[in-house]
Amino acid sequence: MKRRSFLKKTSLSVTGVAVASILPSCAYNIKDRPSASQYMGGFAAPKLETVRAAFIGVGARGGYHMQFLAELPGTEVVAISDLYEDNVKKWGAIANEIGKGERHNDVRLYHGDENLWRTMLDEVKPDVVFIATNWKNHAPMAITSMEKGAHAFVEVPMAVTLQEMWDIVDTSERTQKHCMMMENVNYSRDELMFLNMCRQGVIGDVMHGEAAYIHELRWQMEEQERGTGSWRTHHYAKRNGNLYPTHGLGPVAQYMNIARQDDMFNSMVSYSTQALGRQLYAEKNYPKDHKWNQLEFKGGDLNTTIIKTNMGRTIMVQWDETSPRPYSRHNLVQGTKGILAGFPTRAAFDGGFEGVTDNHHRWVQGEHLQALYEKYDHPLYKRLNKAAKGSGHGGMDGIMVYRIVECLQKGLSLDQNVYEGCLWSAVAPLSEQSVANGGEPQEFPDFTRGNWKTTKPLSVIS
Repeated sequence: MKRRSFLKKTSLSVTGVAVASILPSCAYNIKDRPSASQYMGGFAAPKLETVRAAFIGVGARGGYHMQFLAELPGTEVVAISDLYEDNVKKWGAIANEIGKGERHNDVRLYHGDENLWRTMLDEVKPDVVFIATNWKNHAPMAITSMEKGAHAFVEVPMAVTLQEMWDIVDTSERTQKHCMMMENVNYSRDELMFLNMCRQGVIGDVMHGEAAYIHELRWQMEEQERGTGSWRTHHYAKRNGNLYPTHGLGPVAQYMNIARQDDMFNSMVSYSTQALGRQLYAEKNYPKDHKWNQLEFKGGDLNTTIIKTNMGRTIMVQWDETSPRPYSRHNLVQGTKGILAGFPTRAAFDGGFEGVTDNHHRWVQGEHLQALYEKYDHPLYKRLNKAAKGSGHGGMDGIMVYRIVECLQKGLSLDQNVYEGCLWSAVAPLSEQSVANGGEPQEFPDFTRGNWKTTKPLSVIS
């Protein structure tokens, strides 16, 4: 611990001197907290005996969140809002079926006008709102939900612009309502196990991380009138950076206790490749006069961003939803005593791993991983894995929703706070600025206004 303290102090001073002369000025880093507002880092809301939940957007992710929540005791689905009538009727019927006449009997359904979600909030007054819509709607919907007295749970990313993120933070602090970005990957088995191992010091002092979201999604361009592709394709065309950083970055940030007492993101640089793949795909699959062929795709096919932390750690973050390659959430954390990596899952340790390897020159992988799981599986995974089976993404979605409900019912602080959601999401607009300026370093906003230094690290929850 003495060594860690020394590293913090020396890294902070050296980094500050080195970076000060090259970083652009950032007005977003000098905002004062209004006197009537309160820091939300360890905030625990009053207990909710019954969690009355409303859902905005049930075209894809939102409906499945509703389905799993509706099956948990002490919950009541009170309203569903979506642009399309078939969506709200489908998921309203599913809620009724799950309730079996005992719960979810009066689910208010709203569809058609794009602003009916506002009417829903006024009429139903839910305790919590789950938001799974077009990215540009995340911020206004979360902010309005909190202002109307509800905790907001938002699909990734938290927001699109830095100003929107500050507005979310300010609203959460003023209203004393949770706003959590639902980063489900933080609840995946391997990511939870790596977190547990980092907390136990198995790989020593953490120095470096790597995080990626590699997922070929060109097929979404078939969704032209409704669905994810109908709006997400325009982001690919107009924006050049890492537009979707949080799936890989969220877990690595928690391994490092980012924004939780130990360390903080300091600055980053970002570069993108050429923008080729989407244009080629459009030319190959659609007529010349098709709307996708009228777009000029400016977003590079692959973006690489390097983050430097206050302690001097580094994190490489990559994003590619265009290139023809297998899916990967490349997940790596390097320490002084070993390394943990994902896709494929493997680990290596200074001195080896008992009964499997003799030294760090060989991976613990394949059939030998079972011994690693038996020793280091996260207690949260072991407790909730069976209950979450059948939920999305191998059970991680279910564990996430279960934990949200559990924390609300027991009056506990959430596993992810509003500052983490904004900090991880900030990579997108900052990467756009860096790419546009030839890789110029960008300074991270401190959404906590310095309070991260007193925020306790996320505990390993049993």
